[in-house]
Amino acid sequence: MIAAHVPAASPGLSCCVALTPSLPPGFLQSPALKMHRVLFASLWLLAASPTSSIFQKPTGSPATPRLQYLLEPLHTAVHTQRGATATLPCVLRALPRNYRVKWSKVEPANYGESVIIITNGLYHKNYGPLSPRVRLRHSHRYDASLTITNVALEDEGRYRCQLVNGLEDESVSLTLHLEGVVFPYQPSNGRYRFNYHEAKRACEQQDARLATYQQLYKAWMEGLDWCNAGWVLDGTVHYPIINSREPCGGRLLLPGIRSYGAKDKQRDRFDAFCFTSALQGEVYFIRGHLSFKEAGQACRNHGATIAKVGQLYSAWKFLGLDRCDGGWLADGSVRYPITTPRQRCGGLPEPGVHSFGFPRKELRTYGTYCFVGT
Repeated sequence: MIAAHVPAASPGLSCCVALTPSLPPGFLQSPALKMHRVLFASLWLLAASPTSSIFQKPTGSPATPRLQYLLEPLHTAVHTQRGATATLPCVLRALPRNYRVKWSKVEPANYGESVIIITNGLYHKNYGPLSPRVRLRHSHRYDASLTITNVALEDEGRYRCQLVNGLEDESVSLTLHLEGVVFPYQPSNGRYRFNYHEAKRACEQQDARLATYQQLYKAWMEGLDWCNAGWVLDGTVHYPIINSREPCGGRLLLPGIRSYGAKDKQRDRFDAFCFTSALQGEVYFIRGHLSFKEAGQACRNHGATIAKVGQLYSAWKFLGLDRCDGGWLADGSVRYPITTPRQRCGGLPEPGVHSFGFPRKELRTYGTYCFVGT
């Protein structure tokens, strides 16, 4: 097929044939000429334009360009606790001329970034609410790492270190994770009473904040099983199920995080999933038969305050607080923390902070849990 096509498309071949008048008769039909034609056609194909289909452009996405000035961090997640000091690494491999390094915190709720600090290597300026608690580590002239002191619950999230250098801007992203505990929360007047903003405020009043979806997922993996749906920080609503059962979506659904998705933050009402971290103080129990008012006074008499729900959860999680006694808390609920389940402490098989709900505040049946800060 190729040999038959070439003479018509290739003047060079017919020229060469015309310049051989002394060929013996019958040569044009001979096998030797056919072989010459095949050989010439092969050479013509090799010399063909690069637009031929044998030249394929590479497919797939181009590789991510390599960082020119910033070193890739060995680990992109930094784990810490409330009250600790944490450092997010950002180190330059070279110092370009007229550069700046800008640290910012990614705010997923409003799809933006909050600037924290900007430096040109010699001078720096702090911005925003983190300003009093942040500084550059600056252990050497290439070090632009960010140090956060007295880490707070709201510090958890994603941070970006950006080298600003004209057209060659580049950045690395790091995530600050707080170790902590997620707990479901509802008010004294029953379940599904919070809109989003009320849920957010309720968690803050209990020394906590609304949990992120990632924190709720981690809590589910560690055993959280709760049938009531609650708000999380991004405005979505979920509930974690380990033991499938009829009142919680049915027995046929697999365990997991059941989701209602994004809901109306003003109109829709659910419970809340709160998150708290390490305790900056001590929680202790005062025995007695106290009303709610008397419980608060008993704590004040010891130079303390009545403990909040988040503080009790933190003492249980991080300090191993284990008491069989129900005690008043600041929201008017009565709870007790168990790290070692036993028959005479409610008979429940799992450790946790267990609740007697919200008894009448005049009832003189319980002691109280107090908190004193450090």
